Amino acid sequence: MDIKRGMRRELPFHLMVWPGLLAVLIFSYAPMAGIVIAFEKFIPSKGIFASKWIGWDNFRFLFEQPDFAQIIRNTVVIAVAKIIAGLIASIGFALLLNELGRAFVKRAIQTLVYLPHFLSWIILGGILIDILSPSTGVVSWALGLIGIDVPFFLGSSSWFPFTLVLSDVWKEFGFGAIVYLAALTSIDPTHYEAAVIDGANRWRQTWHVTLPGIAPIVVLMVTLSLGNVLNAGFDQVFILLNPSVMDTGDIIDTWVYRMGLVNAQYGLATAVGLFKSVISTVLIVSSFILASKFANYRVF
Repeated sequence: MDIKRGMRRELPFHLMVWPGLLAVLIFSYAPMAGIVIAFEKFIPSKGIFASKWIGWDNFRFLFEQPDFAQIIRNTVVIAVAKIIAGLIASIGFALLLNELGRAFVKRAIQTLVYLPHFLSWIILGGILIDILSPSTGVVSWALGLIGIDVPFFLGSSSWFPFTLVLSDVWKEFGFGAIVYLAALTSIDPTHYEAAVIDGANRWRQTWHVTLPGIAPIVVLMVTLSLGNVLNAGFDQVFILLNPSVMDTGDIIDTWVYRMGLVNAQYGLATAVGLFKSVISTVLIVSSFILASKFANYRVF
């Protein structure tokens, strides 16, 4: 009777969950049947079942491409740099914003800073192209006033990865700081009072009280980010990529776009997607194991 009564009481919550579960099943799990395309010479007119089975040929062709190793290197470097830079910027901004005394000023700054998160890269890409233009851009004009040679941020192979990382941090660090601001509110104020009694200044309080207090959240965010090591941000790179920076800016997703949609090599594109999924799964499982071992973090 208690079980039936509990199920009846929790029925509205189950009904609220089911639409989300159905969406996940339809859009995330049902398409996994298309993985078989990675092992076929897929022809859309013939469909999955009538296309020729070629086994591992798509994967062999993939790893035999002379530029694929460079593409993986570009993807990992850009993705890891985004994770590290975004983590540092978000934590730093949250710590600084937390020191502001006036709530109105704090809310206003926070709103202005995380506003770019809600803008698409279609819009921000056009803005970046305009302000970073070596001839008419605001950045070029400002650097020229102080006598600094203006680099071609979007046309130089050496500067392009830095531009991707910094512009992504500018777009996302304000929104990411929300998580750390919430974590800061959970720290017991008596810890700060004890630190003040012991003679700790603001820096010592931050180092010995604040950072350890938000360490579990930092571990969680880093753990969740490791699964995106092979996702360097297709929309951003696709908008800003140009032929002059292909050697350092071309990533797996843009390569798949050209192979799969432009050249209609659907089997090869699916093989790359399966390769990414397997690597990401290994990284996620490994990250949770490391978090459990070194930070005493448990998923359940």
